[in-house]
Amino acid sequence: MNSLFWKWIISWGGARWLEGWKSMVFLEWFAWGWNAEQIRLYALVAWGFSTLFFVVGLFKPEWRF
Repeated sequence: MNSLFWKWIISWGGARWLEGWKSMVFLEWFAWGWNAEQIRLYALVAWGFSTLFFVVGLFKPEWRF
């Protein structure tokens, strides 16, 4: 589900829909003033880190949190 959410923001128009106060609700409080491109960049970085932590957790269970 996490990956689908980030994919929706990056590729399927979710960033345009999230512009304004909705980005504050769904992402972070500081994102309310961002435009669609900034939201897409945030989503790309967050998707990358969440994927990295998922893969690391698969191979190193003691690093899970």
